[in-house]
Amino acid sequence: MMNQMWARAILMFLGMAGTSSVQAQVDSYRFAHVTISTPWYIFIFLLMGVFAPFVLMVILAWRNAGRENASDSSETDRNH
Repeated sequence: MMNQMWARAILMFLGMAGTSSVQAQVDSYRFAHVTISTPWYIFIFLLMGVFAPFVLMVILAWRNAGRENASDSSETDRNH
């Protein structure tokens, strides 16, 4: 008698766990609006992520090159 009750409780628990995941899967499609522009949004997002370090590298190299030229010109003024 007690074993049957535990078996029913376990089966009910597994059944409820299964139905909640099925409902969550159905509800997830409400927010997944895939249109023809979605791949372009993904492409632009990834493009910014890939090229942002290169843009930062160019800016930092440009600033560093400007600093070296300023220090070189001040040294030549001191030598002459």
